[in-house]
Amino acid sequence: MNPAEFLYQLTPSPGILLLIIAGIATLESLALVGVLVPGVLLITAAASMAGHQELALPATLMAAFIGAVVGDSASFLIGHTQRERVTRSWPFSRHPEFIARAARFFQRHGVLSVFLGRFVGPVRPMVPLIAGMLHMPPRTFIWANLSSAALWAPAYVLPGYLLGRTWEQLLDVPPALHKPLAILVVMLLALAVTFSWLRHHAGRHGRAYRLSVGLARRHPLLRALWLRQSSDGEVPLASLLLLILALGGVSGWTLLVMQQGQHGPLLLDRQIQALFDGLAHPALTHVGEGLARIGDLLGIAALCLPWGIWLTGRRRFDAFWHITAGLAGCAALNTLSKALFARPRPDAPAYLADSFSYPSGHASSAVVLFGLAAAFAARELGPAWRHWAYWAAILAATLMALSRLVIGVHWFSDLIGGALLGLVICALVQLAWQARPRPALAPCPWPWLATASLCLVAARIAWLPPV
Repeated sequence: MNPAEFLYQLTPSPGILLLIIAGIATLESLALVGVLVPGVLLITAAASMAGHQELALPATLMAAFIGAVVGDSASFLIGHTQRERVTRSWPFSRHPEFIARAARFFQRHGVLSVFLGRFVGPVRPMVPLIAGMLHMPPRTFIWANLSSAALWAPAYVLPGYLLGRTWEQLLDVPPALHKPLAILVVMLLALAVTFSWLRHHAGRHGRAYRLSVGLARRHPLLRALWLRQSSDGEVPLASLLLLILALGGVSGWTLLVMQQGQHGPLLLDRQIQALFDGLAHPALTHVGEGLARIGDLLGIAALCLPWGIWLTGRRRFDAFWHITAGLAGCAALNTLSKALFARPRPDAPAYLADSFSYPSGHASSAVVLFGLAAAFAARELGPAWRHWAYWAAILAATLMALSRLVIGVHWFSDLIGGALLGLVICALVQLAWQARPRPALAPCPWPWLATASLCLVAARIAWLPPV
């Protein structure tokens, strides 16, 4: 069974899909779990699938409503019955600010905090727990819980549901292309959510990190390896895991592509290419060509030039050379890989006539550039904002990679190989950077630098041909 058929068979039945929507709503409202789960993204995707399958809207809204009520009720019950134990349990014993922030919100808004808190991201899953810990009357909580869930369900479900009902008409996608489009969306969402989840749990305060610390303490050999890798008391576990997973991924994926390449592109490649051919539109093509120019050599140089000047002006040659080495290594590995595998492109315009397809240089360069930018920026941001840097990087790299499908110069499997190669390089650069303590890069005049980069990129798109 090929990957496309496997993913398509994962499409849930209507009953299972309603349970999934209820489960997402429950987790999104559950104490602390809601902070870790990208609930808005997941509920939108599930509601879109419900709309596409033409599930009854009242049933879809009721599933989300029940899940939201159950999640808040469970949080309230935990706080009401386990008040003393909550503050002594992980992660609240290590992060009392989680409770303190929600407690300030509760004290400021009183009874309305349960109603308002459901729509305020940072405190959403914590307010019911605090309400229980501060002994809010259960009857008052029930009314606030039911009324807020009655508004939350349509506010969060309807956009995705309506998108699922109308995307075929908006995009004018032929019925034969529904399957590859669903596969593409599921794969992108799954990869983004998995990366975000792993990044969080491999951090210093994540579950995977604490489990690794416990294993290292019990085994002398692991303890010696752990201490050797530690920098300033912290092991770069996230970067090590990223390197292992990405290296294994790019190796396995390359073997699959080259084995199947003897018989032409993968079936998934043909299906997704047919999807983008069906979506062809002059405006979309212009956008794709613009993104392609941003991701080539001149575009990357335009993006990086202001930041490179700033880093050298501040004499931060360590950061400058790490980023430069990552981008140069990416270019060298792409050139070598293309020559080694010699996979033909689906379409080769004149400026790409002598270039091969696998892996996608645009995809790997975008992952390296935006991935390293997110990693450096996250170190200067507070914990509540770090994930936004990574989500912005994921979005930018995804758009850059998909532009290659829009203009028809790569197969989808080329993008996967390029992205995995880019992640390997990101992990290597981060491990080299984390090998010893480094001073902070802040303060940084990032609005001015970002504006300068955008101006240079705009000039590159307008005046210089693709390379």
